[in-house]
Amino acid sequence: MKITIGLSLSLTGEYAPMGRQAELAIRLFIADANAGSAVRVGGDRCEFALESHDDASDPVRCAEIYRLLCADRRAGIIFGPYSSRLARVAAPIAEQSGRVFVNHGGAGDELYERGYKLIVGILSPASDYLRGFVRLLTQLKLWRKRVAIVASKSVFARAVASGFERAADERAARRRGVRVRVKWNGAFDPDSTPARLFPALKRNRVNALASAGSYDHDVAVMRAVAASGLIIPVLGCVAAGVRRFESDLGELADGIVGPSQWEDSLELEPALGPTPAEFARRMRTAGAADTPDYPSAQIYAAGLITAAALASAGRLDDAMLRAAFSDLQTTTMFGDFAIDRVTGRQLGHQMLLVQWHRGRKVIIVPESHDDSGSLDFPAGWRLLLAGAEALRLSRPDDLQESLDDEDPDQDKDERNHD
Repeated sequence: MKITIGLSLSLTGEYAPMGRQAELAIRLFIADANAGSAVRVGGDRCEFALESHDDASDPVRCAEIYRLLCADRRAGIIFGPYSSRLARVAAPIAEQSGRVFVNHGGAGDELYERGYKLIVGILSPASDYLRGFVRLLTQLKLWRKRVAIVASKSVFARAVASGFERAADERAARRRGVRVRVKWNGAFDPDSTPARLFPALKRNRVNALASAGSYDHDVAVMRAVAASGLIIPVLGCVAAGVRRFESDLGELADGIVGPSQWEDSLELEPALGPTPAEFARRMRTAGAADTPDYPSAQIYAAGLITAAALASAGRLDDAMLRAAFSDLQTTTMFGDFAIDRVTGRQLGHQMLLVQWHRGRKVIIVPESHDDSGSLDFPAGWRLLLAGAEALRLSRPDDLQESLDDEDPDQDKDERNHD
């Protein structure tokens, strides 16, 4: 029995670095699955084939591809594209065609808020990205945790920022002194934004700052803060979870924390497939130029989970397959898997929090495997720079500044994080 996995991937355009990693990983999964004899559907040995098209990181091209893949059941299984921006285009096409949509590449929360019945989320949604950062803040011995969130207006960034604010407003966080004091909403222009934003950071004696936007947005924020002379001992951004972050920022990356969907150094023994270290080794053998990032792990895990759901369903039927996904609770090298039965939102997988330390990423919050409630935060130079007096604040806790760049373009910089 041969089953074709159909999808688009960004082999050119702005998402190409992630799309090429994902393509190599899905081809590796198919080779691994077909080399074994464990994948059986209704008693028959199953072999996978691949139909992948370059969407060129373009929503219009992406829509054309998914209409083609869904027509006349040309592909047996529909996988999504990389990025929330493209997944928002592809998901309704699959839904209207009555096809299960395996979403390995789009972290946007809105994908699970539109009533789709056949979507299956593999990765943690955007609103979970910086919850670990808030948890980290609650463990630090600072006099007060006066926090700033610098977010662009993309749908992805708004979801990250909203999740961060909700976590900061939870009783446990507030009891430990976490307060969001400054919010910046909009594009970050290194030439003009600091003049408006940085005085607010200084006025509020901010000692922790998180950035959420495009990769370029986050890098620009971190560079500007580092060059400003402001003493902000705890810095975090979504971009810090990506391997190229250190090469782009150099020594300025040291000490910055960020969320990560997956790391090859994560120690776990999965129920399905290889360990994280073994997967990374196999990716390098297959031609990856460097240690793979999360998009490759996400799509390989999607293959493993789809094979398990197919075996459980016993036939290639979309309704039965979606039900099998709902019943499945397992682990892969990507982490835990379990979805909400109604929305398809991923519930099992937990984000990691990493910190850059002397040119390498160190996992500091393995949330899915640490129930102790205690966290270690390596003492970086930013903590050493900040004296006790710099962290003592006198302004009332209930005051907050919100700044907006008044840019009407809500989604122009949504790229590279989701």
